[in-house]
Amino acid sequence: MPYLSKIALNPRRRTAVTLLSSPHSLHAAILAGLAVQPVTERVLWRMENNTPHRAEIFALTESRPSWQHLVDEAGWPGADGGAPLIADYTPLLERITLGKEFGFRLTANPVQTVPRPTKPSEQQEARLKAHADRPDATDRRPRGFRVAHRTAAQQLNWLLARAERHGFTIPDASLDTPAPGIEADGPLTPGPAVTLVSRDILRFTKHRGGPRITLSTATYEGRLKVTDPDSLRAALLTGIGPAKGYGQGLLTLAPVRAKAEATHA
Repeated sequence: MPYLSKIALNPRRRTAVTLLSSPHSLHAAILAGLAVQPVTERVLWRMENNTPHRAEIFALTESRPSWQHLVDEAGWPGADGGAPLIADYTPLLERITLGKEFGFRLTANPVQTVPRPTKPSEQQEARLKAHADRPDATDRRPRGFRVAHRTAAQQLNWLLARAERHGFTIPDASLDTPAPGIEADGPLTPGPAVTLVSRDILRFTKHRGGPRITLSTATYEGRLKVTDPDSLRAALLTGIGPAKGYGQGLLTLAPVRAKAEATHA
C-alpha cells in the first residue's frame, strides 16, 4: 500500500541546512524513515522550499514510514504544525479514470541522450577516453550521454513529448478575452495548460572530495487529462525522468479548481 507524506523542516536548524543543501544526504535521511533495511522499495520525493522559514518534503513510499528522526533533528518537535502528514495513496489512484482532469505538479530533470556532449564534463571526458583506449573502440560506439535541457522551451517540450506515454495529455489553457479597449496584435491561440514555475541547477557531491554532480531541474504546474489510467498510475508510483534518487520525478495530482487552477497537498 503506497503512502504520500509531507514533512516540514526548519531551515534554521543546522541539520536541516545540511539536508536541504545536499540531495544525496536528504535521500539517505528519507530512506532512514523506512523500517525494512536495506531499502529495496521505490521511494520518490520532492523538496518544496518556497519560503526562508519552512521547507516541505513530499515523499512517496510503498510501506508506511516514520519521520520522527527528521522532526527531532531538523523540524519542530512538539510544535503545532510540525507533525508529518502521512496519507494512504490508494484512494487517489482509484479516482484516476479515463477522461478525468487533475491539476498537477512535477519537479523533474529534463535531459536528452546524445552520442557526445559539446562540452564534456570531467567524468564524461574520462568515459570517452576509456572507450577510445579499448581494443575494440573502432567497432563499438560509446554509450550515449545524458545532457540537460537548458532553456525553458526545451524543458516544456520535454514534458509535452512524454505526456502520452505516461497516460495523460495536457489540454489547451483557456483564453481570457482582452480588457475593454485593448486589441490583440493577431488571433489569440491557446497554449498548453502548463507553466514552468521554477528552474534551478543543483550542484553537490555524494562524498567529501568526490566528483561534483550537476542537475538541471524544472518544476511544472498545470492541468492534465487522463488518457490511460494504468500508465498514469505507473507514472505516479515510479516517477518521470531520471535522477529520482535526488528528488526528481515525483508527480502529484490535485482536484481541478475553477479556471483550471489547482492546489497541491
